Amino acid sequence: MKIFLVRHGADEEGFRGGWSKRGLVEQGVLQSRRLGEYLHRYQDEYGIRTMMSSDLTRAVETTREMERSFNQDAIYSQDWREMNNGYLAGMPNQEAENRYPGVYFNTLDMDAPFPGGETPKHFYNRITKAFESLCRKLECQEVKSNVLLVTHGGVINVLYYHLNRQEWTNKSPFFPIDNTSVHTVEMISDQWKITEKNSMKHL
Repeated sequence: MKIFLVRHGADEEGFRGGWSKRGLVEQGVLQSRRLGEYLHRYQDEYGIRTMMSSDLTRAVETTREMERSFNQDAIYSQDWREMNNGYLAGMPNQEAENRYPGVYFNTLDMDAPFPGGETPKHFYNRITKAFESLCRKLECQEVKSNVLLVTHGGVINVLYYHLNRQEWTNKSPFFPIDNTSVHTVEMISDQWKITEKNSMKHL
């Protein structure tokens, strides 16, 4: 059983991300299309039978390219969204700095929320709960393996710490997670483990 974690394609720079509704730039669409074509070409190796995705625009636009390649519908969910940064979502960087000076993901306390958003602790719990639920459903064959899951860099980073059994805070270093990179999580000896990191073979 495998789960292929994929970060969405390149999106617009100069804006705060999080729950932003901004979509992909042309480069991001091309990256996503190439990934979809690659995964379909090597379907014998990947064996993808289920596709899931965050329902934020940049993830949806990435996943649409997977749907076209596989002629298969994905399951979209808020569970796999990036951290909720509330009023700052999609805001131009300079405006965000003027209105909320010094408020960034890594400057919050673990129990302090973004204005109108969630706390880092809530974000971590939301993602790990969703992931553990997915793993249980795979193990019980409620979800068909293998799974392609399109999500966000912050989400995948949390899962690295979770799977490595390392403590995570919003001040923890980020693992390398490039746009449209593939991170393979595999069931080995009754444990879910990361077996391939930040693969960019499609590019």
